[in-house]
Amino acid sequence: MAQIAVIGAGTGALAAAARLAVAGHLVTVFESSSTYGGAVGRFERDGFAFDTGPGLLHLPAVHRDLFVKTGREPLEQCVELVQVDPASRHLFADGTDVLLPNASRAGVVDALEAALGGGAGPRWGAFLDRARDTWDRTRRPLLEEPLPTDTTPLSRDPYPALRTGLLRRTATTLGEVAVRELRDARLAALLGSYALSYGFDPVNAPASAAVLPYMEQTFGSWYVRGGMRALADAMYRRCLARKVEFVFSAEVIAVREKDGRARGVELADGRRIDAEQVIAGAPVPAIPLPHRRTDTGTGRVVVCLALRGGRPAGAVHRTVVHRTDGDLPMVTVLRPDDPSLVPDRDHESVTLTVTVPVADWTDTAASRDAGPAGVFADRVVAAAEAALPGLRGRTLWREVRTPSDTLRETGSAAVPGPALAGAGGELLPAPNRSSLPGLFLVGGWAHPGGGLAHAGMSGALAAGLIVEGEGFRGSQ
Repeated sequence: MAQIAVIGAGTGALAAAARLAVAGHLVTVFESSSTYGGAVGRFERDGFAFDTGPGLLHLPAVHRDLFVKTGREPLEQCVELVQVDPASRHLFADGTDVLLPNASRAGVVDALEAALGGGAGPRWGAFLDRARDTWDRTRRPLLEEPLPTDTTPLSRDPYPALRTGLLRRTATTLGEVAVRELRDARLAALLGSYALSYGFDPVNAPASAAVLPYMEQTFGSWYVRGGMRALADAMYRRCLARKVEFVFSAEVIAVREKDGRARGVELADGRRIDAEQVIAGAPVPAIPLPHRRTDTGTGRVVVCLALRGGRPAGAVHRTVVHRTDGDLPMVTVLRPDDPSLVPDRDHESVTLTVTVPVADWTDTAASRDAGPAGVFADRVVAAAEAALPGLRGRTLWREVRTPSDTLRETGSAAVPGPALAGAGGELLPAPNRSSLPGLFLVGGWAHPGGGLAHAGMSGALAAGLIVEGEGFRGSQ
């Protein structure tokens, strides 16, 4: 039995804390804010509620495993999972409208061919075959195992790109895959939307990012009834049931070291807490690691809309509006069929999300629905009217959230993407075992990267390294 200090109460940290408590350790979580969940935030006003972080869950098996391993109640007894079908609606710049079914590769191929024609469906299907090969090559080292000491093999792109001629090289980026293999501007936009939703620029993302559409279209998209915050609530309750202690409004400013290893944490109020192991799931100023990158990469502008008029029957949960604007390439519209998010059936709760460069949104004044943020939000709402005609006329009020809000609430304005092979290893997050003995890393900036499922995996990996030691190799 060891005393373990966990820095931050994000979902990766919660997953690690619950697993370690079940293993018999004494776990205390120190969170600088007044609540848990990290990026899985929620905004409420006048009976409306909105997810301000992730809006959908992918790879729910990760959280099913967490709940099975940490208690008798499985995930589905703690939250209500709803499979989103259709998975998404795509409105392309030329007016093409296509509905993609959930977790059905054959259905996606048929839908694309019916809407786009010209062999677009079979070309997408052939691309998914190559994406599946990439997934099979990288699944264990990038998702299920601790990051190896020698990451050289993962610096090479495993995507089996097609050669376009004897003297022409194969595609090395996702953008090149779209041009050379998909050969349709709408398929290119579809492929790019998956990269953008995870914070990658499709122009220069490695071809291995093909695993992102493969993952979603193979394993499906899920919604948690009550909003995604309900999943964080369930994880928090599971931690409490396993006797994890939480200390809120407790900012950790340093990891204490003794005899060359982590031995506790120091709080901003001067308290020094002893611990035999430390898990960092949030930025700590004294740790110069990748998860401290708060002014680079991409973040999200989220516009929360309180609408008069109920949600129409048959409305699609997620619509992606593809555009040709340089700084507004796509707008993701989420309109859950969830009575708990609205004051009554005569109103609707909708969120609009755009991926943006963090460097353009570091001014905290931009958080207000005025000035540049307000002007940008006007453009986002106007674009979203392609999916919801008359949107502006239905709006009661709106809340605009920018990367500066994310920075204030999580310590990082950027939203980390999942680990990807290739790109010379630049897209590999920090290992779960840090260079300081006794200090472990979880969350979006640690292996295997950002996203709800990946954060849960990071918690499992860090807990496994502590419980089983050097011989731990991840799930079998």
